[in-house]
Amino acid sequence: MGIFIPGSRSRARNRRFDYEPRFYDPKKDENIKRRMRVQSKSRKRRKPSAIIPLIVMFLAIVWMWRYVLP
Repeated sequence: MGIFIPGSRSRARNRRFDYEPRFYDPKKDENIKRRMRVQSKSRKRRKPSAIIPLIVMFLAIVWMWRYVLP
């Protein structure tokens, strides 16, 4: 039972490997990374109209809390 024995064998370690794909194209890889960066930047933008439903919901909750549920 090696569970209770302290030392280097009791710890799990990652195996190291050196794998090089057969058909690796650095230009294609860079192109994919560049396109992913562009998509992530464009996703962060939000429309200003998206905040309107949130404001309406907030006002409805405040109105209910103030007047309906005293």
